[in-house]
Amino acid sequence: MKPMVYFAFTTVLLLPACTGVSSPSGALRPPSNLTAFVAHGDSAAIADNLTAFRAALGGDLNPPNSPPANSGRREINWDGVPAALTNVDTFPPNFFNVNSKRGALLSTPGTGLRIDSTAFVSINAGLGAEFKAFSPKKLFMAVGSNQVAVDFQVVGGTTTGLVKGFGVVFSDVDRAGSTRVEFFDVAGHRIGSVEAFANPGSQQFSFAGAVFDSATVARVLITSGEAALTATNTDLSEGGTLDLVVMDDFVYGEPQPLQ
Repeated sequence: MKPMVYFAFTTVLLLPACTGVSSPSGALRPPSNLTAFVAHGDSAAIADNLTAFRAALGGDLNPPNSPPANSGRREINWDGVPAALTNVDTFPPNFFNVNSKRGALLSTPGTGLRIDSTAFVSINAGLGAEFKAFSPKKLFMAVGSNQVAVDFQVVGGTTTGLVKGFGVVFSDVDRAGSTRVEFFDVAGHRIGSVEAFANPGSQQFSFAGAVFDSATVARVLITSGEAALTATNTDLSEGGTLDLVVMDDFVYGEPQPLQ
């Protein structure tokens, strides 16, 4: 399937404000010009869309632990996380700006964060056929919630960072409207929202992201599916009533210092 790419220049998909991770203000502010990217299908479709997304961010991939840069991007694919922090519910929120410096701080209204190498069979054996890693083999989720926020800092430091764009690869989005990425400026105003397209069926991918015309995003809020993964929740494709979704790669612009 060919990738589906959607462009928006002065408007974006604005969805009702979500609850969970708080922001300083829930007000909407007209955004800077942006380009929204959405793709769904197999890994080839997602890969093509990611190539276009990376090109829109501009510059090169800046490796983990490299010093702050004036351009380029950072990426997180979870696979380098050490074994001691894999398959546990206590992944450190600041790992990707302290242990592996990439300028990203994670948070959730849930009880923790989890990197998983078992496609979450370790959480629920019935999920074994649902999720597939885009970049094998680890996946990411919040514990006790379906929401994760990412705040940005200048790589390796504590200065507030602003990024030009951010995107996520999702695994197993079955229901339209269940999964989205919302973008906030430094004042907490929501400046955009991009919904991931549904792709019914197990082990399929969706990508949702946006690139702005300048580094203006201080926080993103990711809603992945309709509920947290638990030992008892069952996905739609397994006869359940909930769309359960997990995350793989994060791709975002190099965090720039707040002026």
